[in-house]
Amino acid sequence: MGHRRKAREYALQALYMHETVNRGPEELVSLSWVNREITDNIREFAISLIRSSVAHLETIDGLIKKHSKNWSFERLTAVDKSILRLCICEMLFYSDIPPAVTINEGIELGKLYGGESSGQFINGILDAIRREDLDKEDESQGESN
Repeated sequence: MGHRRKAREYALQALYMHETVNRGPEELVSLSWVNREITDNIREFAISLIRSSVAHLETIDGLIKKHSKNWSFERLTAVDKSILRLCICEMLFYSDIPPAVTINEGIELGKLYGGESSGQFINGILDAIRREDLDKEDESQGESN
């Protein structure tokens, strides 16, 4: 398993704790709740994802609400919501990672940690964001150059 996949799993756990038991960002990024040694590259990427996801929660949640048609935001499971937050953050703020990679990672996390249809649901939301929000952003940047 690659270091980024493991970092995403830690970030997912942190965002889940943030959602379910209101752990603050500083406690989350300490990773003190992890019961094993973490390599520096995994730690750095996980901390970056956690900080960025929490810092941009309002923007990220707005995109989830916009694209989760027929689903109330409040009805989403904490796991699915956490995976979506993590992946949307990555798609918006980590331009070195192709959106297709992020979407695939989100689907895999959904299959591992979510419910029966989590992978499909996560794929649908992330793909819609990629098509409708990220592609428009790319077009507007191209026009201003």
